[in-house]
Amino acid sequence: MGRINAMLLALVIICALGVITSQHHARKLFIDLEAEQLASKKLAEEWTQLQLEQSTWATNKRVEAVASKQLGMQLPESRGTVIMNADGSRP
Repeated sequence: MGRINAMLLALVIICALGVITSQHHARKLFIDLEAEQLASKKLAEEWTQLQLEQSTWATNKRVEAVASKQLGMQLPESRGTVIMNADGSRP
């Protein structure tokens, strides 16, 4: 009888250690999951900010201002503009 009790006690201790280990592992994984979700949220916010910035930089007014100021480009004069049909003839 004493031998069975000792075996059962050892089995209970092993099971208890297994439960403690699995709970610790689950808590650690949950902390890692929360950290990754936070990083994902930050990246999504940064992506939204970058899309907004890109749309601001690509506006026609901004492109025209950069072309005229930094590149010295100008709109062509109307007398220098020639309109042609698709077949190459003038209307």
